[in-house]
Amino acid sequence: MQERTVVKIEGTSNDVASPAVKAGGLIFVSAVTGTSADGKVVGPDIASQTKQAIERLSGVLNAAGSSLAQAVSVNVYLKRASDFEGLNAAYRQSFADKPPVRTTVVTDLGPDRLIALSAVAVPAGAARETLHPAGWVKSPRPYSYIVRAGGLVFLSGLVSRRGTDDTAVPGSVSLQTKTILDNAGVLLKTAGLSYSDVVAARVYLTDDSLFEQMNDTYRTYFMEEPPARATAVTELMGADSFVEITLIASESGKQVLGPAVSPSLPLSTAVRAGDLLFLSGVLGNTEANASDLAAQTREVFTRIRRTLDGAGVSFSHVVDNIVYLNDMWQQRHVDGVSREVFPHDPPARTIVGARLVARSALVEMMMTAAGR
Repeated sequence: MQERTVVKIEGTSNDVASPAVKAGGLIFVSAVTGTSADGKVVGPDIASQTKQAIERLSGVLNAAGSSLAQAVSVNVYLKRASDFEGLNAAYRQSFADKPPVRTTVVTDLGPDRLIALSAVAVPAGAARETLHPAGWVKSPRPYSYIVRAGGLVFLSGLVSRRGTDDTAVPGSVSLQTKTILDNAGVLLKTAGLSYSDVVAARVYLTDDSLFEQMNDTYRTYFMEEPPARATAVTELMGADSFVEITLIASESGKQVLGPAVSPSLPLSTAVRAGDLLFLSGVLGNTEANASDLAAQTREVFTRIRRTLDGAGVSFSHVVDNIVYLNDMWQQRHVDGVSREVFPHDPPARTIVGARLVARSALVEMMMTAAGR
């Protein structure tokens, strides 16, 4: 097992998230925004903020012994869907050749911030391969459909489009989910894999009322040993898109750990692939804490601790944490509890404003750990 190493950058300080964490042959980078080192927004437009965010991402990767060229997956969080084309124009300048896979959704980012980027990369010199399915048109947007690296295969966030010509396939959320997962099957086959190799999934829906319909279709593709998964409610690119799905698959097999989350939910509590442990998104809402964010956050960590204990690891092994927060103005409550759980060398973290499928839930966390 490769040791978990926290990347520290001189002149920066954040006691709730490390700039990046190296483990399992990968580098997990915390979300960066289009702000300067002192936290000031660099400009009012998406072009300047995208450029600044990418420069900051580049700086973290360089400090971690990597580079933008070694990024395998980037998550983009936009404040406004109308900035999508402006994002792509600025983004393309830094990722013109063999770009990483990418997922882009609309979330709340706090005052004046238009964009946030998080990433997964491999160190300089490590193998990294982009793949393209036969018969598919080249993506007109600056991302690859598939990147293979570190024993994993990463897919871009997929919406309901035909791979052959990139035209939208509108329709019900069930039809869109089927189109997306059929396309995912083609991408997985291109990498020599199948649905059974998928270890982690992130699902974005435009409305929580679509959750059951999405699940009914989703579970037909993952009947046994489904991947770890989190679902959030966000705006997507394209007025006709109801759902977007991002997948990660393993080239070396997988091991499902922990009890079933729910008989009706097609997701596993945790999935191990090599040295990495992918956990499903965890909520902390109970009847007693319906309006108490700090209490829900503590309950989230309590539930995650049980999963980590069952896998033989601890919070000190966590390398990445995606936090979906219903109200970004209340982030301090999450930060306060996080400091207690991670008093030293916290994981990389991305925290964004998004609605949750459970309406009484205020926060959800999806973690990745390294170790056995």
